[in-house]
Amino acid sequence: MKSRDNLVRLKSFQVNEKRRQLQQLEMMMAEFERMAKELEHQITLEEKKSGITDANHFAYPTFAKAARQRADNLQVSIRELKVQQEAAELALEEAEAEFTKASALEERDGGMRARA
Repeated sequence: MKSRDNLVRLKSFQVNEKRRQLQQLEMMMAEFERMAKELEHQITLEEKKSGITDANHFAYPTFAKAARQRADNLQVSIRELKVQQEAAELALEEAEAEFTKASALEERDGGMRARA
């Protein structure tokens, strides 16, 4: 049956697409985490250079304040991406289950055609 074969290929494509999307999310989270660590390092250096570690101090370095805000924004983005990652993992599981079901139907139909 041609339609079953097409269905299996479609489901396979969908599984691969979901995996690719999940991988992209993971890469983005890793990159954001790397950027946040780099910002934290720069903040530490700036605080050492100025001798002021209290962000509420009137002479706290402007660069450190801006970098802290960027690092905080990256952490928010990472949390949002984790929510998307969880949803993508569920979607991948569903797509894999549909692919398995379609493959089983194709095998069953292939066995019936061989007997006929």
